[in-house]
Amino acid sequence: MTGKGKRGIASAELSSFCSQVALILSAGLPLYDGMETLAETTRDSEYADLYQSASKGVNETGSLYQALKQDGRWPTYLVEVAGIGEQTGQLESVMNGLADYYGREDRIRSSVVSAVTYPLVLGVMLVLIVLIMLWKVLPVFRRVLNSMGVEMTRSGAALMKFGSTVGWVVLALVGLAVLAVLVCAILMKTSARERVLGLLRSVFPPIRRLSMKLSASRVASVLSMMLSSGFPTGEAFRLMPTILSDGEAAGRVEGIRKDLDAGESFADAMSRSKLFDGLHDRMIRMGVAAGREDQVMAKIAGIYEEQVETGISQLVAIIEPTLIALLSIVIGAILLSVMLPMAGILSSML
Repeated sequence: MTGKGKRGIASAELSSFCSQVALILSAGLPLYDGMETLAETTRDSEYADLYQSASKGVNETGSLYQALKQDGRWPTYLVEVAGIGEQTGQLESVMNGLADYYGREDRIRSSVVSAVTYPLVLGVMLVLIVLIMLWKVLPVFRRVLNSMGVEMTRSGAALMKFGSTVGWVVLALVGLAVLAVLVCAILMKTSARERVLGLLRSVFPPIRRLSMKLSASRVASVLSMMLSSGFPTGEAFRLMPTILSDGEAAGRVEGIRKDLDAGESFADAMSRSKLFDGLHDRMIRMGVAAGREDQVMAKIAGIYEEQVETGISQLVAIIEPTLIALLSIVIGAILLSVMLPMAGILSSML
C-alpha cells in the first residue's frame, strides 16, 4: 500500500496539499501568492520545509511542476500529472482529482493498519498468557504435587507433559507469527518493501486477490481523473507503473498500453487485460458507447475500493476468532493437564 509518498509524505497530507492548491486556483489567486500563504499557514507542521520549498520553487520558476520536481521529495506520479495539467490548462481539475486519489489511498491504508493492529495485539496477548501459564503456573502445580509426598501415575505424568508440550509449541508458532508480522511491518518502511509485498502475495492467496483489487481500484481512479481532464489515454497508462506495487497488475497495464498503441479499442484492450471482472468490462463498454468513460471508471474505482475494505474486514473476522479459539484450547489443555492428575491423586488418597 502506498500509505506514504516518496520519502515519507503521508497520503492524507498529499490529499490536503492537492485540494488546497485546487482551492487556490478556483479562487483565482496567483499561484505564487497562494503557495506563500500555504507555506505560512503550515510553518508549524512537520511538513513546513516541504511547503516552503514548494513556495520558493513556484516563485522562482512560475511552475508548480518545476517546483515539485526540483524539490525531489514529492511522489513521481503527483509531479508528472501536475506537469500535464499545466501543459493542458487543466491544473485545477487535476489537483482535485489527485486530492480524491490520495484521499482514497489514505482510507485504504487506515483500513489495512486497523486490520493488522488488532490481530497483532491479540497475538501478543496470547503469547504472554501462554508464557505465564508455562513459566509460572505449571511449576507451582508441580511443587504442590511434590509437596504432597505422593507419586504421580504414569498417565498423569504423560498428560501433564502433553499439556506443557502443546503450550510451548503454540507459544513458539504464535511468537514466530507475531515476529514475522513485526519484521514485515519494519521492512515495509525500507527499500525492501516491494520484495516483501511480492513474497506476501505469492504465499497468501487472499492477499494476492486483495492486491489485484487494490491495483484495479488505482487504475480505474487514475483513468477517471485523467480522462475527465482530457488527457490522452496513452499518457495515463505511461504513468501507471509509478502507482502500482503489484508486478502482475503492472504487467497487465503494460499489456493494455501496447494494445492501444497497436490500434486496439480502449474497451477491447481493457477486457483483454483481465484486470477487471467481466461485469466491469461490460460497464466500460457501455461507458465508451455513451461517451462517459471517466464516470464509469470513477464508479468502478469506488466499487473496488469497497471490495478491498470488505476483504480486509473478512480477513480480520477470520483471524480474530481463530486466535481466541486457539487461546482457549491451549489454556484448557494446560489446566486439564494439571487438574486431572491432581484430581486422580486426591481421589486415591481419600
